[in-house]
Amino acid sequence: MSVLIELGDERGAPLDDRVPPPEVSRRWRVALVVAACALLGGAASTARLSPQVGPAVPARATVLGAGPLLLVVDAGTNPPTLSAYDSTAPDGPPRWRVTVPPAAGWSAEAAGDLLLLVERDQTRGARVTTARSMRTGQPVWRRPERVYAVGDTAVAVSEVRSASEPGRRVEGTVHGVDPATGATRWSVPVPSTAALRVLPGTPGRLLLVQDDGLARLLDARDGTERGRGRLPPADYGPDNPQVAGEHLVLRHPSGGAVTLSGYDLPGLVPRWRLPVQAGELTLRPCDGLICGQDEQGRWAIDAGTGSRVWTWPAGARWHPVAGPRVATEPLVVLGLAADGRRVLVATVGRDGHRVTAVLPVGLTDCRRVGTGLICRDGTARVVLWPLDAR
Repeated sequence: MSVLIELGDERGAPLDDRVPPPEVSRRWRVALVVAACALLGGAASTARLSPQVGPAVPARATVLGAGPLLLVVDAGTNPPTLSAYDSTAPDGPPRWRVTVPPAAGWSAEAAGDLLLLVERDQTRGARVTTARSMRTGQPVWRRPERVYAVGDTAVAVSEVRSASEPGRRVEGTVHGVDPATGATRWSVPVPSTAALRVLPGTPGRLLLVQDDGLARLLDARDGTERGRGRLPPADYGPDNPQVAGEHLVLRHPSGGAVTLSGYDLPGLVPRWRLPVQAGELTLRPCDGLICGQDEQGRWAIDAGTGSRVWTWPAGARWHPVAGPRVATEPLVVLGLAADGRRVLVATVGRDGHRVTAVLPVGLTDCRRVGTGLICRDGTARVVLWPLDAR
């Protein structure tokens, strides 16, 4: 059985380059079986999903999601082609198909009526971003930077080059971008390098954390500073810090331990501190809470108080599904069914975890697109599984 699960955000890569998750030990498999049996007893109605079969996708192709679109980039054609399908009904013909410049990889996201398609080089660094019409796929403008969607607008940055973690830090200047023309609206210089975090919500906001610990909250529409404060040294990356509502949660070292600290926005006023177990820890927003995963399991905290809302001891062996870079809906995770072959789908939100479906054998490369789960089946076709995330 080969279940291919890509972690992270909207970034895509040729399927042949992806690596399957580690094998699940017998002890953890038994735990998953017990949990699944208990949960599926109350989820029988949602466990029988009717899939919609979508287009055939070559093995070399990159599959992406952006807003209402399912995107397929086929690098095997000359020049490469980008096809867009309706993510709620992928069994129909493509909405449009256009040619795109060659690249080593792509990522994509929606910014209002625009599709921001990022071309990446061999080290996965952003080389250029093309804004295309969501309706026709035709190019609207192009910038030689990484352009992020921020609410209903966009910002352009120069990423710090890194083969291991592209996009963790930026340098030079942050530019506010006019979505209609691609022109620069405003600019904020970055001393040395800084961590950039796009915060959910409209109007869009940016958190810029400089090397000296100065953190500034910027309005993405005009670059106005809405708040500032000092944050401790930390591993600022794609999952750190996280924001839920008007609260920010940061994972950082404190003495010889690891601590989570909560801050109010926009003033970055410190509110609480919570020691956590040392070791690998990831944080993700999940339906208004901050969900964490460590070696012991999954849990969720209230971002405003730091109080534990729920704990899921068996959740450490469930793998999150790739989805939007900035998400507020429940997290979707995958685990093994009792037979060790089929895949369980669970949503993780304010009330904990809930198993919603059992997928058949042979599905690979599952990712969240719109309101459904897109996977590839044994015939290399794309299959849409609608999700009841609530």
